[in-house]
Parts: sequence; C-alpha cells; structure tokens
Amino acid sequence: MMEEHRQCFAIFFFIYLVFCTSQFATSQRLVNFISGVPTLWINRPSIGGKFSRDILNYTPILLEGNASLRFLYGFSCTFDHTECFLGISLVLYNSTGETIYIEGGQLIWSANRNHPVQVNATLQLGRDGNLVLADSDGTLVWSTNTTGKSVSGLNLTETGNLVLFDTTNRTVWQSFDHPTDCLLPGQNLVSGQKLTASVSAYNSSQGLFSLTVLNGSLAAYIDSDPPQYYYASDNPDSLYWSFDGHTLTALQYPPTSTAQFIKLGHDGHLRVYHFGDLNWEEVDYILSGDDCRYPMVCGRYSICANGGQCTCPVEVNFFKPFSERNPGLGCTELMSISCDSSQYHSFVELKNTEYFSFRFNYELNSSVFWLEGQKIEDCQRACLSNCSCKAAVYDPYRNMRGSCLLLNEVFSLIDGGLGTVFLKVQNSPNAPVIFPRQKTPFKVIIGCTLIGILLILSVCSALSKKRSEKRKAGDFLDLEPILPGILTRFSYNELKIITQDFNRKLGKGGFGSVYEGTLSNGTKIAVKHLNGVGQVKESFLTEVKTVGGIHHINLVKLIGYCAEKSHRLLIYEYMVNGSLDRWITQENGLTWHKRQMVISDIAKGLAYLHEDCSHKIIHLDIKPQNILLDQNFRAKISDFGLSKLIEKDKSKVVTRMRGTPGYIAPEWLSSVITEKVDVYAFGIVLLEILCGRKNLDWSQTDEEDVHLLTVFTRKAEQEQLTDMVDRNEDMQLHREAVTEMMSLAAWCLQGDFSKRPSMSMVVKALEGLVTVETNLDYNFRNVPKIGAGNQPREATISSKLPSVLSGPR
Repeated sequence: MMEEHRQCFAIFFFIYLVFCTSQFATSQRLVNFISGVPTLWINRPSIGGKFSRDILNYTPILLEGNASLRFLYGFSCTFDHTECFLGISLVLYNSTGETIYIEGGQLIWSANRNHPVQVNATLQLGRDGNLVLADSDGTLVWSTNTTGKSVSGLNLTETGNLVLFDTTNRTVWQSFDHPTDCLLPGQNLVSGQKLTASVSAYNSSQGLFSLTVLNGSLAAYIDSDPPQYYYASDNPDSLYWSFDGHTLTALQYPPTSTAQFIKLGHDGHLRVYHFGDLNWEEVDYILSGDDCRYPMVCGRYSICANGGQCTCPVEVNFFKPFSERNPGLGCTELMSISCDSSQYHSFVELKNTEYFSFRFNYELNSSVFWLEGQKIEDCQRACLSNCSCKAAVYDPYRNMRGSCLLLNEVFSLIDGGLGTVFLKVQNSPNAPVIFPRQKTPFKVIIGCTLIGILLILSVCSALSKKRSEKRKAGDFLDLEPILPGILTRFSYNELKIITQDFNRKLGKGGFGSVYEGTLSNGTKIAVKHLNGVGQVKESFLTEVKTVGGIHHINLVKLIGYCAEKSHRLLIYEYMVNGSLDRWITQENGLTWHKRQMVISDIAKGLAYLHEDCSHKIIHLDIKPQNILLDQNFRAKISDFGLSKLIEKDKSKVVTRMRGTPGYIAPEWLSSVITEKVDVYAFGIVLLEILCGRKNLDWSQTDEEDVHLLTVFTRKAEQEQLTDMVDRNEDMQLHREAVTEMMSLAAWCLQGDFSKRPSMSMVVKALEGLVTVETNLDYNFRNVPKIGAGNQPREATISSKLPSVLSGPR
C-alpha cells in the first residue's frame, strides 16, 4: 500500500514539474504557493504582454490576486529575450479559454537587476532550503542564502511579498526585507535597508540615487564617496506612509485604491503610482524641494537657475558643455586635476552659489569633510592641500560662524543664495597660476602686470600651438604603418551619437571612463574616453601602437580610435560580463571550472605578449580590473596604456615605476625590470581568484588579514591553505585542487624574479605538462641583490596525464 502511495506521489510530482516549466495555458495552473522541496523552474518565456512601448515575455511561477490586476512572480524578458529578470510584477491578467494575456507589467522587485539572465536560466528550491537562480550556462547569479534553515515551501502573499517558510509556517526569508527601488503598501523600510533607483528608464541596474533611514530621519542621497544627501526629514509628511523615526511604512491611500506603489526614480524623485482606468498614473510627488536641489538635474559642474535652466561656469578655459544640444547633461573639465601637478591647481570662484547637500550633510552628521568656524581662506587652503577635493563650498552665515564643505565629487550647482563655491581647476604648466581673492591696492601695478601677462601668454600660446601641431603630426605619422585596414578612425561627433552622448557608463579607470555604444550594424562596443594631457597622450599612443598591430583570442580587440583636438578615445569590442574584479568577491561567483578557464586564458594571453609577438610586450598593469570576460566567460587582457615594448634580444629594461599598488613586483625598487613583473602580478590575480577576495581588503577586522599575501604566508607556514579557499559552495567541493593550484601562485610570486616561471611555463603547468617548483620561498618580498639571483631550474617534463591543475584547452 505504501509503495503505491510513493508511486502516485512520484507521478504527481513529475506532472507538477512539467506544468511549472511548460507553457501556461490556463489560469488554474498558476498557484499562490509551492510546498515541498526540491522544485525546479526553467525560464522559457511563453506569455507575451504589451504595455506602453515595452513588450515583455513572461515565465510565470506564482500568481496572487483575484482581480484582473495581480502580482506575478516569475521571469520577465525583453521582446528579443536578450535580458530576463526574476522578480515580482504588478500585471493586468486576463484569460480567454486556453489563452492568457498579461499586460501593464511593472517590475516592483527583482532578484537580479544587475545581472540579467538568458532563456533556459533556472530557479531551484533545493533540499537544503536555498532558493538559487542560475544562468543558462550554470553560473550562479543569486540566492536567498537560506541553506540549512528548514525551508519547506515558497509563497507569494496578497500584498506582493515573496516568502520562504518552514514546517511551522514561520517566515524564513521574504522579499520585503530586500527592497530594490519600490515599496508596496504594508512594506517597511528600516535602518540598514535602502531603496536604490535604476540607472535609467531602460536600464534596471542599480543607479546613483538611494533612500534610507538614517539618524532618525528619512534621507535621500546620491551614492558618491562619501554620499551626498539632497533630502532629509525627521517628520516627512505624506498620506502614503507613516514614519516614527525608525521605520517607514508604506500605506494604501485611499484604502479603496486598486493597486499602488512608491518608487524612487532614476532622477532621484520619489513618486507614488496608482493604477487608473487603463494605465499607471503618478498621483503624488513626495520629496519636497526646488528641482534645482536634485543632484543631477543639470549634470556635473553645471549651474541650475530658476526654471531649471542649465549653464556651465563662464570660465571657458576650464569647463565646457558635455553636449551643446543638451545642456542638462552637465559640464566637463577641459583638463583633469592631476595630483602630480598640484602646484598648478587654482580655483574658479562662483559667488552667490549654493550646493544641494550643504544643509543636509550637516544635519545628518555625514562623513563629508566639514570645517566650522573657519575663514574663507582656510576653506580654500584645506581643499588645495587635499588632492581628492574637487571643490570647496563656503557659507559665512552657517551657525553664525561660517562653515566649509569639501567635495570629492561635484554635481549640480544652484544659482542664487549667500554661499560661494570654489571649483578646483588644473592650469597648464605654461600658464600662470592665479589664486582667487588675491588683491592689491596698486591699480597701476595691476594694469601693467595684466598687460605683461597677456603679452607673455600670447607668445607662449603661439609657440605652444606650433609645437603641438608638430607633435601631433609626428604622433600620427608614427601610427600610420599600423592603421590602414586595421583600425577605424572615428570622429568625436560619431562617438557621441554611438554612445548616446556618453550616457551609459560601464566603468571608470585611472585615465578616464568607459561607455557602452552601438554601431549602425547593431554591434555593441566599449568606448574609453581618456581625460587629461601628458601621460594620457602617452598612454593613448602606447595602446594604439601596442594593441592595434596584434591579435589574439585572449587580448581585447581594438576596433578603432578618435584623436580630434583634445579628445582621445579608444574603441574596443564589447565584453558582456565586464571585468573580473566584479566576479571575484561575488557571493555566488564563478564555478571552479570557469575559474580554471579564466586562469588559463590570462596565462595564454600573457605568454603571447611575452614570447610570440615581434616585440616583447610587458603589460605592467595586470589586475582583475584589466581582465574582461565575454558572454562565455572567456577572459581577455585589456588596457595596454602602461605597457612597454622591448626588443626580443633584450632581457631587461630600465623604466620608471608603473602599475597599481598591490600588484607591483618587488624588483621595481631597482627600476630594472623584466617580463617577470607580469608573472608576479599574475600570481596575485591567481591567488585572488582562488581565495575569492581582493589582494588589499580593508574590510577585514584583523589588520593582519588586510594583505592577502600576509595571510598566504601565514597559512602556508601553518599548513592550513585550505582555509583560504573561496567559501563558494562549488569551490569548497574542489578545495584540494584549488589548494594545489595555490602552489603555482606561490611559484609566480617568488621575490627573486629569476626563480619565477615564464608565462609559457605557467601555461604548461596548467596543462599538466610540467610540475610546479616545490622549493618555494613564501617570503614574497625577499629580494636578492642584483646579480645574485639563481638561475631558473629546468622544467621537469611530466609523462603523467594532466593533473588537477589542468585548465581547459
């Protein structure tokens, strides 16, 4: 009898899984809770819906509500299925016979807003109680982290809350505790939680604006470093919420409202939406204040006047509009501030100008740098002495003593008021550095001095222009041999169109920012906009010459460039999965198999640079930020701005120190380096990949654990290297193989560069063709005197099959 029951249950469970992953035909097939684990759902979009101009396709999992407007939990995909999000949507749900219609989709919560998945992605509620989202290739994207918490089922409540519950129906995990950019009636926002707006109306990734509860106030801020607040109130008045200083609770108003939610928009505004007759309508605009008091209303460095008009500071020598046609995009500096040339820093003084965050940052006791009871000269001096400071805001009447606010980032400025804003600017070495507020009573002397300065500037400008033209001509003559038929030269206007006025930033590096763009044929590209002069120009020429003439599967492909007036831009192939650094510390990061593949790809790319090019190319800046991953997580080396080309027959080169702290080999102290500096940096990156943490991690509570190499040395001495393996579940399953690969990292990190393997030797070690050196020194800063290094040993060729070190071929 029991056996018959088991068979019946198995048949029932199989049918249940089939309906969960098949095309939903009738409303009866959608249930509001799932009980019993394990359970699996596959993203196979089958129900189409149209709302406004957005066409979405759904894979429903749970549905709650009896009216036509319902909460739907499941996958929602763009019309071409290129991006899919697991989340909760408010939708119009209608069924006619065997046909289901879903319209009006508003995504109010998403598990993977920063990491869209593809068709055939899976959601699994496992026996261990963990709800896990994996992409179609098996990459772990998100989980509830509820392993071992006796989860017995999944439920979508009538208020739109996704709940994991245990055998006693106690809530183990709920989506209400992890808001994205929306609050539903009945949902709380407490200290430690925040709403984070999307990048734009068409990009759901996390943007700049956030709302949180801080120090007894409801506070909205732009996520700079440190945050800058543009709204704060300990008694925010609204019919749509209640606030007691600790908890903000969203309310249903009026109580008869059909459906409603509060949303923090990509522009920083907090709005209430209500479903009307046929559409979502904005019914309230919650955060009070003039539009000019929103951080990005006019973009960076731009001045907002009454009526929302945006203008750049009048000093044309230092700022220009980002877009002549769209002044709301802000202003850009003509010359970036360089910490190496602080003697040429000065200020542009903007009188009767306010800054949105002045009052709120003071009231919230935020970590922004304040000076109180100071004179205006002290405020200027404090900003000039701090290279991170980009502007100083001074209010002589704040608290009757005068207050100074130092800014690391400058957003929209406000015309009018009693304050003064000093914008730090970089002067040309050929121009005189004039600091503000320098006065002299001798008018005749001033006049003569100005005339003299103008004459000197005119002569210097003419000479400089002549030299510049010669230099540019020479630069591009040098490039001519490698450009024809290989690289495309773009105009700056073309790139503005391709990148939509540089609207979608992918990242920021030492010499500028990288933006996403799309060519006319639909091909996505990455555009690196270099800022500044001098070293940036050198970096541009180096990169074009280096990458323009070489091609390898593990090097990012350079498509073209732009060299127009002061603009220097490089155009690369687009890498969907971004840089490696964002995956190293991710809680559910890359699998062991993918990490092996990434390690092997980096090694092969470096081996090609060192040994297979016509010139030996030393990269000099190998780090996770410069390793990019394509759609299949194949790794490619990028950013050759610091690289050095040397003749094949030369083994060493003397050069100034280059690279990123934490990845610089110890022999740099002598300025005599070889390609082994790249091997050392590779060893650091390899260790970061295996341990799932950064080389320098300042979040560590124990100071001895901040430096990864310090921990590595200690654990090696204690024979406890398994403790360093990334806590990722898949990595723990392979910890013995991971620990064995740490010996390869140690080999690459030897203080004596002559004892490090070549990158081709590393590739052979990964393929199991050579054994790793065993007589290793774990004091990685133990540098022998020049000329005293031992010769590298001959590699031992292995007759065995490839070991666990083997990566994909």
